[in-house]
Amino acid sequence: MLSIAVCDDEVIECCSTAKRIKEILEEMKVPCIIRQFQSGGELLQAVESFDIVFLDIIMQDLDGMKTAQFLRKQAFDKMLIFISSSREYVFEAYDVEASQYLLKPVDDRKLKRVLQKAVLKTERRSQEFIVVSRERQKRKMFLDDIYYFEIKGRMVDVHGAEDVFTYYERIGELEDKLGGKGFFRCHKSYLVNLKYVDGYNRQEAVLENGEKIVIAKRRYDKFVQEVFKVMRENGGIL
Repeated sequence: MLSIAVCDDEVIECCSTAKRIKEILEEMKVPCIIRQFQSGGELLQAVESFDIVFLDIIMQDLDGMKTAQFLRKQAFDKMLIFISSSREYVFEAYDVEASQYLLKPVDDRKLKRVLQKAVLKTERRSQEFIVVSRERQKRKMFLDDIYYFEIKGRMVDVHGAEDVFTYYERIGELEDKLGGKGFFRCHKSYLVNLKYVDGYNRQEAVLENGEKIVIAKRRYDKFVQEVFKVMRENGGIL
């Protein structure tokens, strides 16, 4: 699952770029989450560890080049791709180790080639997986592709990027399997993948895809400890 940021202070440009990236990646069958930002400051405040950042250079307040410098100072070591209407900053882009410098308007074929290269470089999906079975059907599911497990009696719903798969398993056995794998049982009915937690309060966690997961009162403090741990491991400045 690729995590991508698109930052451009022109709202229409930002939305258009994000839409084109999503369409191309869907065509490539690469699951992704794309977040849009209308300022460099807004991007810098995000706690996610993005795999790829598409960044406009000419922006008000904090321009793209200064934003990139701050990102690198924060130890952001993933792919940085500039999109600009000017060639003026091409050489400065080398100083912040930009992977690409695209001129607006960006041709779709050029954008696709850049994304293909980016996917190859950033594809770091964990090789860890579980095999689940229902009746005579078995399914291999990579842990990085799972948002959360929902327990319904003796049945478990696996909520992934593309669909929900239901199978039978005891919750205790599942929790043991996922020990140390970045999942946390925040409620008797939910085991959540902490890397996809976008925010939370004392009642619920909000995932990057917008879904909300209940947090049990007695599990809240431990949940906070674990989610902070994962955020730090993924580059969060806390």
